Amino acid sequence: MESPEARVRRSYGTQPGSRFPIGATVVQGGVNFCTFCRHATHLELLLYASEESVEPFQIVALTREANRTFFFWHVLVEDLPLRCCYTWRAHGPLRVPQMSDEAASRKELLDPHARGVSDRFYQRRQAAVAETAGHVSLRAIVTEPLGAPRQDVDVRTLDDAIIYELHVGGFTRHPSSGVRQPGTFAGLIEKIPYLKALGVTHVELLPVMAFDEQDIPAFAAARGLCNYWGYSTHSFYSPHPRYCVEPARAPQEFRQFVDALHDAGIRVLLDVVFNHTSEAGKDGPLIHFKVFANEAFYQVDTNDARHYRDYTGCGNTVNCNHPLVSAFIMRCLEYWVRDLGVDGFRFDLASVFARGAQGELLPTPPLPWAMEASPVLARVPLIAEAWDAGGLYHVGAFPGMAWAEWNGRYRDVIRRFVRGDPGIVGEVCTCIAGSADLYQDDGRLPANSINFVTCHDGFTLNDLVSYDTKHNEANGEDNRDGSNDNLSWNCGAEGESGDPAIIGLRLRQARNFMAILLLSQGVPMLLAGDEILRSQRGNNNAFCQDNALSWMDWRLPDDARDMLRFVREMIALRKRHASLRRRRFLTGRPESGQTHPDVAWHGERLDEPAWHDRGARFVALTLAGHAPDEPMLHIVLNMNDDARDAALPVLDHRSWRRIVDTSAEAPRDIVPDSETADIERGVCRVEARSVVVLESL
Repeated sequence: MESPEARVRRSYGTQPGSRFPIGATVVQGGVNFCTFCRHATHLELLLYASEESVEPFQIVALTREANRTFFFWHVLVEDLPLRCCYTWRAHGPLRVPQMSDEAASRKELLDPHARGVSDRFYQRRQAAVAETAGHVSLRAIVTEPLGAPRQDVDVRTLDDAIIYELHVGGFTRHPSSGVRQPGTFAGLIEKIPYLKALGVTHVELLPVMAFDEQDIPAFAAARGLCNYWGYSTHSFYSPHPRYCVEPARAPQEFRQFVDALHDAGIRVLLDVVFNHTSEAGKDGPLIHFKVFANEAFYQVDTNDARHYRDYTGCGNTVNCNHPLVSAFIMRCLEYWVRDLGVDGFRFDLASVFARGAQGELLPTPPLPWAMEASPVLARVPLIAEAWDAGGLYHVGAFPGMAWAEWNGRYRDVIRRFVRGDPGIVGEVCTCIAGSADLYQDDGRLPANSINFVTCHDGFTLNDLVSYDTKHNEANGEDNRDGSNDNLSWNCGAEGESGDPAIIGLRLRQARNFMAILLLSQGVPMLLAGDEILRSQRGNNNAFCQDNALSWMDWRLPDDARDMLRFVREMIALRKRHASLRRRRFLTGRPESGQTHPDVAWHGERLDEPAWHDRGARFVALTLAGHAPDEPMLHIVLNMNDDARDAALPVLDHRSWRRIVDTSAEAPRDIVPDSETADIERGVCRVEARSVVVLESL
């Protein structure tokens, strides 16, 4: 087989090239390279035959006279083969923090617009601020064209969505996954039948834009750990190389993955990180932006550009509302939608988008509004993690019109209620009804609330009912990292237990959480593995645990199989009942053509909800059908330590059948066929700490 070095010549002819488009683009006659660098006096383009090549086979010198337009540097390399790798070097008054211009000019820089990257020769510890250069760098890859982008994107909403948050690598890396390419997009394709059978409509992928796996604290690195979650992006246009079988085909592999999910009726949301980059603070690595556009791309101190403002907890903050940076973010997101087929985005620490160049709060920040004005991005869901590490908290008030939000308030209220906190029934009802108090006053809708009980950051569902406190010792920081406020309850023993009573209570609590989540108005989001009771042994901050602690274990004991069945059937129940997925907020009045109010609230007695009872742990509600001929639902939540009797509404010529009872053992915990369900009349017995759902028949 011909080696990569053998397929390239020692030298290729060049032309001045064009500043359009930016990045490396295959054009007629060769490959056009373009990057942005304001302060450089001249640039060099280093060409490598492959990811494994130690030395460049050609270095192309760019001059101000021939290769610069405004602040853009460009060159066309004639007949250059695909899959070559490249880096940039810049020379001039580069103004890099903690580094001389001469030292910075020896650094090989990654193209911020690379469509594919290789980390074959990247070692972060040596690539930081050391004066030595060496051949230690991330490299961009000249990838083959994907074809013409889609100019028109269908409108995509979250109205009927059931989101499933998963980690591409961790979903199939466990040996029990049985896939041919574990930890990759290709491996995840093999698990699509599982996702389809589960019934989820959207997968929300933890970061898949190429990130720095070595960006972790020293104490974690000393244990041989790595950045697992991926919240340390360096290449916003490139899929992460480790998730690809061939990094040189990264765009193609990702697009094939998206197409396969679409063929199964599942849409793809990306968790994206535009609030900071992997270059960290002044002592962080020099990868690209610190040379190419330091003062534009990052929020820096007015009096000292070497000092980075940090509202992310990661060393730097992206200056999102600078015109050049906003344009970079917008074009990048549009690329993932039009060229790669993505159906929407969740934005990490999105409150950074509301900050100005000096970190100040902007009343009308340009970037969030510009996204909603984009002909492409306005057609796909935009989801904000509506807070940042600097104290901005926008849940219920994120700038813009249509932005959905991770509803952290929902998470906290439901956790408190299920663990048994009294006196919050009113808050629980508000959350179950879609959080109108947060979203209705400014014209938003129930679908703007992304409801969740667990996510990647924090306890898994199994651990939420098994631990009172975090156990993060494996991370190497003496259990100081991670949140101390988990609103969890271990059901009587910390961690693993052999007590059948404790095990049974934990299973019931897990079913309670899942049932309430899927019975709530708004958009439910499940954490991958919760449906099979995945545990992280009490670790609530597994950001550095790329191992069996975080991976999906596909060996399912009986309890996991029973839980999987329960979740599948709860998802199916939600899909059968349009009354659980209303487009508008509940009013307590009959809808047009209906005789019953859309919702009626109850306590143990009809029409007497204990909203203001400081000791209450019980609430019930009746939902009228929303679609034609849809049965009514009566939902009872009893988080008391004893059983209660709940009065049932009287139905004309119909009866109530119990289709869900989280206190019952499988398969009676959920009965998909109402014809086989138990008939209830007058009063419904609800066991301690359980959820009951009745359907009219």
